[in-house]
Amino acid sequence: MTVAVVDLGCANLASVGFALERLGARFVMTREADVISSAERVILPGVGAAGFAVERIEALGLRELLTGLDQPLLGICLGMQLLFDGSDEGDVACLGRLAGRITKLPAPENEPWPHMGWSRLSLTRPDSRLLHGVEDGAYAYFVHGFAAPVNAATAATADYGVDFAAVVDQDGVYGCQFHPERSSEVGARILQNFLEVPC
Repeated sequence: MTVAVVDLGCANLASVGFALERLGARFVMTREADVISSAERVILPGVGAAGFAVERIEALGLRELLTGLDQPLLGICLGMQLLFDGSDEGDVACLGRLAGRITKLPAPENEPWPHMGWSRLSLTRPDSRLLHGVEDGAYAYFVHGFAAPVNAATAATADYGVDFAAVVDQDGVYGCQFHPERSSEVGARILQNFLEVPC
């Protein structure tokens, strides 16, 4: 099994790579469309601003490929946000794999923005393949100022002033708003679950 980790130039690829190595996964960091299309699974990580990430997708000629992938696809942090229709961060059109728009996360009173740190997961669809073996209330590590809506694709939520989608799972498209590669045993379990979803 080969996993293609998409290199948009706006993600901490090293930490994702270390996490996959610990799980014994075969993977490649790539910007090449043919390598991505031939992989059995694809991970789209991202850190930073949606506008820049969309510009990179366009510059690399990957929009059509990423919108039409048939194999399991996992978005991480900004990568998950890019799976939705669009984002208020830069007012950009994203990949449209999931319905909904990314909006700014309002900080709770007397709390900092962006949301940074450990928060609990509330499992709304514990039968999600991505959440197998993950307990309701488990902690994951978040770093983000924008968030996805809670809708039919949501498998788990988290709260930072408002509830937002923390895990999504719909028709072979998966996402974690948090960083599973930095979320200890819970994150490792989620990545292992993604490696085991049927192609």
